[in-house]
Amino acid sequence: MSEEILVNVTPVETRVALVENGMLQEVHIERSMRRGIVGNIYKGKVVRVLPGMQAAFVENGLERACFIHANDIVSYDEQGKENRSGNPPLVQEVLHEGDSLQVQVIKEPIGTKGARLSTHMSVSSRFLVYMPHTHHVGISQRIEGEEERERLRLAVEQAVEAEGFAGNGGYIVRTAAEGASEDDLRSDIRFLAKLWRSIENRARQATTPSLIYEDLPLYLRTMRDMVRPELEKIRIDSEEIYEQVKTFAAEFMPELSSAIECYRGPRPLFDLNGIEDEIQKALSRKVQLKSGGYLILDQTEAMTTIDVNTGAFVGHRNLEETIYKTNLEAAQALARQLRVRNLGGMIIIDFIDMKEPEHQRHVLRTLEKALLRDPAKLNITGISELGLVQMTRKRTRESLEQSLCETCAACDGRGTIKSAETVCYEIFREILRETRTYDNDSYMVLASQAVIDRLLDEESNSVADLEEFTGKNIKFQVEVMYSQEQFDVILL
Repeated sequence: MSEEILVNVTPVETRVALVENGMLQEVHIERSMRRGIVGNIYKGKVVRVLPGMQAAFVENGLERACFIHANDIVSYDEQGKENRSGNPPLVQEVLHEGDSLQVQVIKEPIGTKGARLSTHMSVSSRFLVYMPHTHHVGISQRIEGEEERERLRLAVEQAVEAEGFAGNGGYIVRTAAEGASEDDLRSDIRFLAKLWRSIENRARQATTPSLIYEDLPLYLRTMRDMVRPELEKIRIDSEEIYEQVKTFAAEFMPELSSAIECYRGPRPLFDLNGIEDEIQKALSRKVQLKSGGYLILDQTEAMTTIDVNTGAFVGHRNLEETIYKTNLEAAQALARQLRVRNLGGMIIIDFIDMKEPEHQRHVLRTLEKALLRDPAKLNITGISELGLVQMTRKRTRESLEQSLCETCAACDGRGTIKSAETVCYEIFREILRETRTYDNDSYMVLASQAVIDRLLDEESNSVADLEEFTGKNIKFQVEVMYSQEQFDVILL
């Protein structure tokens, strides 16, 4: 499998696309006015403690107060090391209003919710994640070979001992470290130790609230977090950012320097590779399958639902075979859609009902296999009696829709608006209410073009009956700025 990373840079935003075998798999967007804050470390102030929720709100200098749960608060033993007994401390015992607290953002603010915080600190390099208050060495689950896992564990332990950092924190070996040498790991350990010392120094001098450590910009995080052995090219359409990435790669990953290219072509980089079209498709509810079937994706605050339909696909043999093939294709497609749209939280998949248990198992295995390359943490259940698959996908940042869209002013986020017929009948009821309350000669109805057209055409007989019943003359005027649901009844 070949991979390519495309980086599109403008003064107002940076966009990164991960392409596998010519197909878009992930999109990351960072705007200069609203940079992502996951991984940032702040010196905050506790503004409210909620014992009933075992949580607290912390002011970090951001637009909204941030949220921290008791499970995300480190408790310490007598030696000042993290207490890992498994029982979280009571929030009212460890936090009090006005306390100063060093915290790290673990989840972006989403919708009306503030960012989620933790005092379990960590900082990352290319191969390692350093956790200053733990002692163990963990290995990424995506590194499957037992020999390689053991080699990496021993290499990290020996490097920590050799550098004199034993007892000063724990490490997680990242997926990118597979095949890394002990020298590479030792270099990362030195870098992380130096970085953490600088964070501690800034924390001691910082006022409350303030930013202590800011994570790398998107184009450098891409180099640190998204580079894998199968990566063939990194193409960047900005000379300035290209030079920065080349310098970063020369210092931390010199073997990748030859893969980094500066794109200078006349066509925009994302247009050339069809990324713009894919982003537009990812904002649609409907996803067309090659066979003629389709998916319907609905994202709500509580969960995302995915409905599978056969659509125009009629199959060749029988109904069960048609359903089975549609579900197989849907399993592959929806795994990609989860990554492209960055859907998180609870996800319910409504596959078309299958009678054959073997078909159900095969569809579920296909879905699980398709999700193996997803970097987000996943939890999938089997197919329920209702034919539903329930799964969770870890959410740390806004979905593509939340990043690029806002609530519709016409429908207020419902996804539908009242029909012109419904609005006409609401106008009739409003006129009857006005007639009982006020003594006037006539009414002027202000409404959208579609509503006025219906009042003067299909509802003209009803309007005449209403004029006769009330004894009032009713006039109409189109207001081009009104949405279909808006209207006013003015007394004349």
